Amino acid sequence: MPSWLDWCNCASGVPHATFEVGQPPPPEIMDSREENAVYDDMNLYITPESFIIEPNGGAEVLVVGRHDKVTRVQPASGGHVANLRPTRRICGVLGTIHLLSCDYLLVATHRLFVGVLNGAVVWRLAGYDIIPYIPNTFQRKENETYLRLLRQTLDTKFFYFSYRYDLTNSLQRQREVAQSRPEVSGLLQRAEQRFVWNGFVLRQFNCDKMQKFQLPLVLGFVSINQVQINGQTFFWSIITRRSVQRAGTRLFCRGSDEQGHVANFVETEQIVEFNGQLTGFVQTRGSMPFHWHQLPNLRYKPRPVLVPGKDHLAACSLHFKEQIRLYGNNVAVNLVDHKGAEGELEATYARLVREIGNPQVRYESFDFHSECRKMRWDRLNILIDRLAHEQDQFGVYHVFDDGKLVSTQTGVFRTNCIDCLDRTNVVQSMLARRSLTAVLQKLGVLHVGQKVEHASDIFESIFKGVWADNADLVSLQYSGTCALKTDFTRTGKRTKSGAMQDGKNSLMRYYLNNFADGQRQDSIDLFLGKYLVNDNEGGAVPSPLESKHGWRFFTFPSVLLVAVAMFMITMTYPAEFNTENLLFMLFWGAMIAVSATGILHYGIEFVQWPRLFPPISFRDP
Repeated sequence: MPSWLDWCNCASGVPHATFEVGQPPPPEIMDSREENAVYDDMNLYITPESFIIEPNGGAEVLVVGRHDKVTRVQPASGGHVANLRPTRRICGVLGTIHLLSCDYLLVATHRLFVGVLNGAVVWRLAGYDIIPYIPNTFQRKENETYLRLLRQTLDTKFFYFSYRYDLTNSLQRQREVAQSRPEVSGLLQRAEQRFVWNGFVLRQFNCDKMQKFQLPLVLGFVSINQVQINGQTFFWSIITRRSVQRAGTRLFCRGSDEQGHVANFVETEQIVEFNGQLTGFVQTRGSMPFHWHQLPNLRYKPRPVLVPGKDHLAACSLHFKEQIRLYGNNVAVNLVDHKGAEGELEATYARLVREIGNPQVRYESFDFHSECRKMRWDRLNILIDRLAHEQDQFGVYHVFDDGKLVSTQTGVFRTNCIDCLDRTNVVQSMLARRSLTAVLQKLGVLHVGQKVEHASDIFESIFKGVWADNADLVSLQYSGTCALKTDFTRTGKRTKSGAMQDGKNSLMRYYLNNFADGQRQDSIDLFLGKYLVNDNEGGAVPSPLESKHGWRFFTFPSVLLVAVAMFMITMTYPAEFNTENLLFMLFWGAMIAVSATGILHYGIEFVQWPRLFPPISFRDP
């Protein structure tokens, strides 16, 4: 095991980290889950023939051939590293990926301590390296672009991992996996593949004996907090897991695919550890489960529309069939507007759920904006009251640390708004608070009838801050900006300063969604293996990275810039205002209007589109 202040930069943590710098965890924490543990402290040796990864104190080494690309796990006594000096120390093997020039090894080099969850340390990825199998090869321009895309995804805030705790599975699923597949060992092998973000690059090793070298990454949010209420100390944690199925950016990834996988699907688990007992409460969010899109076109708010010619009922049915298998009963909480374009989607969603006719799925629609207009956010309690009976029925997962099972969670609230970000997080935080009150009363931390929001001002501040941080991270990963409406989550009320911050974030979303998210979508598709690089790109096969723009792309902006410049010159520096100057101003003003109108009319031609998988509506206008 590494020292607590080690080379992996683990001396600092997230704002609510439990341990102080330099404080080692208790011994019982360090010896847990050894059977499925992944190596952490390793030396990387780079020779002309191989990458050799040697765990400190391990009995085996991982040898990756740089030319034959064969991966082998061999005994450490084989003399592979005799007389060699380590090239560097690493804290995880993340995978390997093929690009144009050669294959690349991905390793974790730095980490930040987050906290200790159920006896295992959780870390946040803070540094990585991308190492070519064949160094000093000729770097084609397209390969540099692919490397830049790869780094863009790995730089996403934030990836989390643990060497001994399965972050991809909820507490309840961990028990189910252990019972149904006891013969399976290894964190990656037991992991819920929906939430393993480096699953594709890890599988490229094609070596079935390297379980202890494969480090799964989860994208989302983790916060672990040691807190105290009524003199009782317990751990309260949040784990948010983002799905790799239909992963993408805000406006390029909406709705469902043919298999029922939805955009922005996120699972959030609230965990309480107290006096040898564990509880878990799971919620999900995800885009409305049918075929619809909202492609950017330079309008501030593009109109969401149903995709014609698609089987919406089949997609919705497949989605809920899978959700029922995974979570039990589903309450689909829809927070979109009941009027306008969102209203059309709401009506479609309601109709599809009725047509499915599954008694395990209930649809609950709540027009968030209408009900809470004029900052009347107290009216959200109307929705919570509607859901209270089912929340009590669903319960929570509750188990003692000796394995004795008390209860399981039998259903889930699946919440969405148009983005599944801002409104969704507000409602999820309220459901989590209500669940936490019931759990802490059951555990004896709260008195009968006492609510958690009234029990401790310190904890209430932590609770609001963590859920607001969760909103910001989930939003950053999907939309590129922090969440809206987090002033309510942090303070319990809507403020004018919060509304101003929302305006700033909305403008930033507009810019990113129109002029930057195409590249971000490409980076996700590349890292997840949705797009496989062809060695002949740029030669026998056209490169998808080549930019193809029509004459309007250059003409309209150029005319607009010249017209604005000439208008300002004519207005600012006239020797005297006369008919000629006025005509010049009118002419250049008209040119500004014409060019700006042309840009908006042909808006899709000025958007930065994904190049690896361009939307069909853009490829074939």
